[in-house]
Amino acid sequence: MHHEHLTTLTTILNFWRIWQEAQGLSERTIVERAAVITRLVEFARVHPLQLTPLAIMAYVGQPALSDTSRATYHASIRAYCKWLVATDQRADDPSTKTPTPKRPKGKPRPVFDNQLELMLATVNRRRTRTMILLGALAGMRVHEIAKAHGEDFDLTNEVVTITGKGGSTEMVPLHSDLVREAEQYPRNGYWFPAYASQSNAQHVTRQGVYAAIKGVMERAGIQGTPHQLRHWYGTSLLDRGADVRVVQRLMRHQSLDTTAIYTKVSLRREREAIALLALPRAA
Repeated sequence: MHHEHLTTLTTILNFWRIWQEAQGLSERTIVERAAVITRLVEFARVHPLQLTPLAIMAYVGQPALSDTSRATYHASIRAYCKWLVATDQRADDPSTKTPTPKRPKGKPRPVFDNQLELMLATVNRRRTRTMILLGALAGMRVHEIAKAHGEDFDLTNEVVTITGKGGSTEMVPLHSDLVREAEQYPRNGYWFPAYASQSNAQHVTRQGVYAAIKGVMERAGIQGTPHQLRHWYGTSLLDRGADVRVVQRLMRHQSLDTTAIYTKVSLRREREAIALLALPRAA
């Protein structure tokens, strides 16, 4: 890519950043979207304001990409093109002349009870153990765990306030094991301060949380990702008879459709249901 393209792209992405910040989008979304557009411009070898439908389709259609990546990248490109038109930097939106990739339906892959037990038996750092418990007993995502703060935990009323996806803030009851855990942490300040090497950050990064939990999973011989702790949370709540609407609130899902994915997994319930079948006896 030519040097002037790079400068132009940097300038354009800086303008777009201001727009997205005014929209209230998270830092993570802004950074990830910028990365997609940078790679697209490099891939297409065109000026960032002269993207064509063909370039977008070729980039999103790369065989190595997963269906999820395809859908995510296309969404970022659509947002970028829409912004270019809204701010009069382009007259037309090339992304509207491209097909929208299907986003695969989510499938819950919870860790099993015995695997969670194994993880808790394997973990040797208190900090990492707490991270695992926040995932399994409060359904927190890795980026939410990373910024756990003493002030989020109200031990008098036994609730935790979580700022999740899209900046939405919800209050969730604290499990008794987490109340005990919280008593060992400062009432003020981040629970997981950044390591000295990341002196500019106040708390550990989401990658740091991911790596800590993933390390325990690997040592315990468990395939999977830390997000499966959240899946265990949703699945176990439903498995133990919690109402699906209550689980929707506890998982902090915007839509009941998302929670409904979790109702499909309980093998134990499926077995119990099948056991109820009886062939009609001949009269």
